[in-house]
Amino acid sequence: MPLSTDPKALIRSRQYRALLVLAAVVGLLVSMASWLFLEAVHELEVGVYEDLPHHLGYEHVPLWWPLPWLALAGLLTAFAIVRLPGRGGHVPAEGLKVGGKPFGPVDLPGVVLAGVATLGLGLVLGPEGPLIALGTGLAILTVSLVRRDAPPQVLTLMAAAGAFAAVSSIFGSPVIGAVLIIEATGLGGPTLALVLLPGLVAAGIGSLVFVGLGSWSGFSTAAWSLSPFPLPAYGGPGWGDFGWTVLLSIVTAIVVFGVLELSRLVLRFVRTRRFVLTIVAGLAVGGLAIAFAEATGYAPNAVLFSGESAFSSLFASAATISLGSLALLLVFKGLAWSISMSSFRGGPTFPAIFLGVVAGLMAAHLPGYSETPAVAVLIGACCVSVLRLPLASVMIASLLSIKAGLAVAPLIVIAVVVAYLVSEALTAYVDARIGSDPDPVATG
Repeated sequence: MPLSTDPKALIRSRQYRALLVLAAVVGLLVSMASWLFLEAVHELEVGVYEDLPHHLGYEHVPLWWPLPWLALAGLLTAFAIVRLPGRGGHVPAEGLKVGGKPFGPVDLPGVVLAGVATLGLGLVLGPEGPLIALGTGLAILTVSLVRRDAPPQVLTLMAAAGAFAAVSSIFGSPVIGAVLIIEATGLGGPTLALVLLPGLVAAGIGSLVFVGLGSWSGFSTAAWSLSPFPLPAYGGPGWGDFGWTVLLSIVTAIVVFGVLELSRLVLRFVRTRRFVLTIVAGLAVGGLAIAFAEATGYAPNAVLFSGESAFSSLFASAATISLGSLALLLVFKGLAWSISMSSFRGGPTFPAIFLGVVAGLMAAHLPGYSETPAVAVLIGACCVSVLRLPLASVMIASLLSIKAGLAVAPLIVIAVVVAYLVSEALTAYVDARIGSDPDPVATG
């Protein structure tokens, strides 16, 4: 079934309807695998950082506790990158890359090993990267089992559907997953509907199964899925809101660009001695977490992990956290995020959202700027600065701030546009001055 055929005629064909049924099967399998992956990560996190210290007799988790586990994460991730097919999955320092050759079934063991080690043992990355690789690999495996001689176009189509289903599981919406994958892959033109329909079928079926598995098993998906934040209702923007939004978006784009450049610099260094230096990178993240705990009195876990399980407690205690503690959290977790992106495997989106929230809680103290626009604006600016996906960033920030009403949407759009333009200008300037790494994944 070549995709070069007239798209409208192809959509009406019997073969395409069969593909939609296959997409539903892919969505079912990918959602189950995604649920198992995320549940394994969550159980590992809780077991290592909460249950095990108490079983060993510690009344309080000692400050040094993260160090051996982060070193182990470095060893396992390096093994997956160097020794297993697929190099452990996407390189997070390069953003959310879903184009090009999809990951196949042979790559899945390395992707799962690197993803579980990175996410479950405390590195500052999110699950979307491994889940996309898992979704594409399982989709290709499913098609290959049904039809061994499936043409490449069908494999590509089902791989995209698998990615749709995987991403939808963590964003809680098939629409968010669809927009993110479409924008990240650059899909468009007359063939968009060909990919969009199977993707939406897979994502829709997957979302239902995902929720059902959580209810049936008794495990809560709240530990690793996003839901709207408890932001105060917002009446509408004033001129001061627009001014602060533009200024903060520019600053955010510059800071995130610096974080990404540091990550890519460390990546080039880590590649020279992957095993040793990945372990060192894990220890460095642990050192940052311990330093934050010593400086503020908060737990090292505030710096570790991607942050999605900490949103409720962060908002609940926002009124009592000092500006100094928030600033230190922003600095230490930002550096830990940069190191994690350079050396480990995961996605950059969830830490970007978390840091956007922290920065927003700080910006809420600016004169004439309240919590709701500050948080919503900085989520959008952080996301687009690292992902370079404007529409997906607008939708993510809008979804997370939906409880405050739609009046904040114009500020989100302005923030995303400004941050995107500044990020692109900085990238063009740096590329013109020093050049860019031509193929970071190939040597990753």
